[in-house]
Amino acid sequence: MVYLNQYTHRNQVTPAQLDHLLANGWRHFGTEFFRYSLAVDQGAIRRVMPLRIRLANFVHSRSQRRVLAGNRDTELLISPAAIDPVVEDLFARHKNRFADNVPDSIYDFLSPQPATIPCRNDRLTVCHDDRVIAVGFLDLGQQAASAVYAMFDPDESSRSLGIYMILRGIDYAKELGLKYYYPGYAYVEPSFYDYKKRFSGLEYLDWQAGWKPFNLNLSFEPTGDGL
Repeated sequence: MVYLNQYTHRNQVTPAQLDHLLANGWRHFGTEFFRYSLAVDQGAIRRVMPLRIRLANFVHSRSQRRVLAGNRDTELLISPAAIDPVVEDLFARHKNRFADNVPDSIYDFLSPQPATIPCRNDRLTVCHDDRVIAVGFLDLGQQAASAVYAMFDPDESSRSLGIYMILRGIDYAKELGLKYYYPGYAYVEPSFYDYKKRFSGLEYLDWQAGWKPFNLNLSFEPTGDGL
């Protein structure tokens, strides 16, 4: 088993450098880039599995088409990333969904100049009846888009806005002619992040062998360390 726990500080990365970092399992919050192969979740050690969607192979599932249909009454606005009082209020409401590892601030995830530091980042804003109900922030490289953070109004949870934001991010990445969409990571073991495993065209990063196709029927060998 590969053990990784690496961090580096980057004030600026080019689009090509961002693609390279993402392809090697790196993510970032603000200007702090990191990658690690193990994490602790609910008191247990989990194996981290970076994910990406090969956009040429992506097709909507039946349930994803239902999510899109259920949000036809919304409007999507795309702009350079910016943090304003609307975002801060939505973040404060959204974070109350979590019982563990509750973040303090949106600036835990984004730099004070999120549109350009450390890389280009665009904001996807979903509105309903002139009210913001979801916001997502998407890094953009030469070939890849990567979701940094998304939040939604808990009162609108019936809309499955977490899934909806991924679907709209995929649409935007395809419009830009990109090759990959990175939704973040999940764990090999079952977890809160398992919704990310239900997209077609999905690949996972094997820390030793590189990127491989993922499907829900994959079986992973025990590590030998009780994991």
